[in-house]
Amino acid sequence: MNLWGLILKVSGWKVDITAPRRDKCIICVAPHTSNWDFILGLCAYHSLGRKANFLMKKFWFFFPLGFLLKGLGGIPVPARDKKSNLTDEIIKKFDSSEYINLAVTPEGTRSRVEKWRTGFLYISYGAHVPIQLGIIDYSTKMVVVKDEYIPTGNIEKDMDFVKEYYSAYKNAGKYPEKFTV
Repeated sequence: MNLWGLILKVSGWKVDITAPRRDKCIICVAPHTSNWDFILGLCAYHSLGRKANFLMKKFWFFFPLGFLLKGLGGIPVPARDKKSNLTDEIIKKFDSSEYINLAVTPEGTRSRVEKWRTGFLYISYGAHVPIQLGIIDYSTKMVVVKDEYIPTGNIEKDMDFVKEYYSAYKNAGKYPEKFTV
């Protein structure tokens, strides 16, 4: 057991990640209701010897924090620019990288939102990579990534599938009242 696994074990968490190991994929994680989700997901993935990537505002990549964030898999995202398209930039990053397992939260925030973000679906479809469906379940203290989804390109249909999948986990978040599909 490595340090990541030990941290989870001591805190009473278990890992059930049986989705295939991929060089390239999107890891969709929901519900996302707490900053602890990031730490638990990071520990779970690293406990299996895998590295997950994540998007974070470029602002946070200052010295020396930037070295740590990049070492943990962070990908800096510049401030919104009307001339650039983040989705296209991430698809290019998938095309030019040998390994990228990009963890995303479709809600885009820890607050309750009715409309989920669709960028991860466009990225998955455009980069031709599967979406692995992850759950951080506080009710059972389990981090689970078992199932994969290949998007059809019909964003509405794909989002309906993803939301239906996560509807079974409406009470799994640290703050269940902040999660809705």
